[in-house]
Amino acid sequence: MSLPFDVVGDGEPLLLLAGQANSRHWWDPVRGDFAARHRTLALDALGTGAGAAADGAEYGTRGFAADAVAVLDAAGIGRAHVYGTSMGGKVAQWLAADHPERVGALVLGCTTPGGPRAPVAGRAVVGPLDGPEAAARRALAELMVTPAWLERHPGGADAVLGDPGMTQAARRGHRLASARHDASAVLGRITAPTLVLHGTDDAFCPVANAELLVAGIPRAELRLFEGARHAYFLEHRAAASVAVLAHLAAHPLAKQ
Repeated sequence: MSLPFDVVGDGEPLLLLAGQANSRHWWDPVRGDFAARHRTLALDALGTGAGAAADGAEYGTRGFAADAVAVLDAAGIGRAHVYGTSMGGKVAQWLAADHPERVGALVLGCTTPGGPRAPVAGRAVVGPLDGPEAAARRALAELMVTPAWLERHPGGADAVLGDPGMTQAARRGHRLASARHDASAVLGRITAPTLVLHGTDDAFCPVANAELLVAGIPRAELRLFEGARHAYFLEHRAAASVAVLAHLAAHPLAKQ
């Protein structure tokens, strides 16, 4: 099955994988940074955007990785760089482990390998997300970026606060897929040059997860953004986008 996707830009292909319960619009605020140098592909994961599925669909990060391969096939792309953030980073781990021949350079942002050693957000962090809609949306926004940044950029985090068109079944499916993710045993199979990015103040996905990824993936490199929350790529956009582009440039597909 090939899910809906679009292509923006020109250059070596770069597959962009969004966070839990978000469509390809997750990437809208920063996609231009990458499309200036790369042929970017962004897809609507199963249950989001134009990839909406009937109730009863099976959701899992490993299955999402297979969907990503189908998108590459549909676009006629054999190998691409891959940048996955949050749940998209979980999907990217499986993509790199199960389909190494399809992945050039790999970037994993604000994500976790899962498994018994991976720290998770406590009830004090995620509890407010179950409250009234307006309060929950504000709580989620403040997990993504700091209140000070939100004051300077009203609506600046809207793109990463979830796809409003999702069904409740799809939202539940995404939540369970993300919670059940465990690629901890296959990190050693990842051969792609890997850069791990994370905010030091990420309460949604504690920064210790980034250290687990770097410890498990051969030769992986770590870049932390001081004071950044989950959506480091918004609040620290300039530095984060430069770091991603530099990593991709250092590992061109033609030389891998």
